[in-house]
Amino acid sequence: MKTTVTIIGLGLIGGSLAKSLHESGDNYIIGCDINSKTLEFAMMNEIIDESCSNVTEAAKKADIVILGTPITETIEFLNQLDKVTFEHNVIVTDVSSVKRTVIEKANALTNQHIQFVGGHPMAGSHKRGIKAAKGHLFENAIYVLSPTEHCPPTAVETLENLLAGTKSRIIKLRADEHDEMTGVISHFPHLIASALVRQAKKWEETYEFIPKLAAGGFRDVTRIASGNPELWQDIFYHNKQKMVGMIDDWTNEMTALKQMLQNDGKSELTAYLKQAKDFRDGLGTKEKGAFPAFYDLYVDIRDQTGAIASVANILAEEEISITNIRILEIREGITGVLRLSVSTKDEQLKSYQVLQQYGYDAMLEE
Repeated sequence: MKTTVTIIGLGLIGGSLAKSLHESGDNYIIGCDINSKTLEFAMMNEIIDESCSNVTEAAKKADIVILGTPITETIEFLNQLDKVTFEHNVIVTDVSSVKRTVIEKANALTNQHIQFVGGHPMAGSHKRGIKAAKGHLFENAIYVLSPTEHCPPTAVETLENLLAGTKSRIIKLRADEHDEMTGVISHFPHLIASALVRQAKKWEETYEFIPKLAAGGFRDVTRIASGNPELWQDIFYHNKQKMVGMIDDWTNEMTALKQMLQNDGKSELTAYLKQAKDFRDGLGTKEKGAFPAFYDLYVDIRDQTGAIASVANILAEEEISITNIRILEIREGITGVLRLSVSTKDEQLKSYQVLQQYGYDAMLEE
């Protein structure tokens, strides 16, 4: 018998979950969204089995309800679900990138049939909406689960079994742990990136040529500032306690750097930069808990049609799988740099040797 899964909110994350869970063939997917065109697209492309615009009706049919909505809306839907008269126990989960406020609301629910397990699939895309949904979006991505204090272990196990079809890597964290860690590696960097862009915008009033010079490192560091402002405001609001604390830490960090510069502390600054480099270079280079390993190499290429495809095809012929590819610098008519990531040290070395044989200037990241 198939598991009935109701997904409320068919955006990129909700739509991708629907697609992945539907493709397994073990689930009956009910899609619920306020946008009728979204539901039509999901039905037409066989992402869901049934569409519904009424949350209460869709939830009553479900064994599992997934709230694929922004944080504030998720809390509102939990209030709505709390009033539903269920005839059986229902596992409810969410996809919010802040867990504390959601878990606090879930712990306050009075509906005895709701078993809530907080969730956060740490995957995404620069695209939005149901049309950007991909069944493989969560493959090898971290998927955090944060059960409520009264949630039975069987509910967590059931949800884990369901999510196994996404091929994600499940880890369990307390809400506070989750919010602090995502604050450090995701939320706060977005604040800093936005602040850097704002600073450059102010300097544009003095030097109008700044936007033309803003390439390479600046674009790389500030890329995440292009995220959805409404979505990120919601994240910052619900994780504001952590954000305020990190701003205080950052202020202290900048004060220490300022003093090094003012005092001509060359050795101190060199040690500071080396420590940062060593930590950054070590990220993901070996298995650390639930996080997958990756090994990088850099390849110089010309800015011309098919340059990236040529590199990819050479490695494909050697059956080397590229797990990530990124353009670090490229300007018209100038040599650009590709950063290629592979899964093993052997693949890294083999890629380096093969590309050198084809005349490419490559460098290993040790």
